[in-house]
Amino acid sequence: MSLERLLAEVSQRHFPRPPATLAQVSVFEARVGWRLDEDLRAFYLHCNGCDLFVSSPDTRFRVLPLEQILRARVAIRGNDGDEAGPASLYTLVDMQDSDYVVLDTARSESGRYRLFDAWHETFPELVPVASSFGEFLEEALRSSNSAFWLDG
Repeated sequence: MSLERLLAEVSQRHFPRPPATLAQVSVFEARVGWRLDEDLRAFYLHCNGCDLFVSSPDTRFRVLPLEQILRARVAIRGNDGDEAGPASLYTLVDMQDSDYVVLDTARSESGRYRLFDAWHETFPELVPVASSFGEFLEEALRSSNSAFWLDG
């Protein structure tokens, strides 16, 4: 399904936040030192984060707003040192209890960042989730609110 259709579904059936402005995107990119890929840029200009299926605080899938995206090692371990995990991992989706879907700015496929499950008990070990945010969003919307990469 096209990203435009996925974003329309987010707007119609889920809990999107208001769109980020281009200025907010620029501030974010300057803060983190990397650029949003095409999927993420389209998402954040459509909505600056969202809850899928259920509104916060009970949502399982909370796509973080730009201002809440952090290095994964800071969000999960409270430590920004190399011993706490790679500097290239950033939180993207809060799955509750300090579990996150993270993106890796050091790993991209066709110009899009790959996404991984980062479970706080085993971090920095990662489980592959999706090759892009668009793929993640499509699978998440079809998941009936389950961690689809862990099913089966």
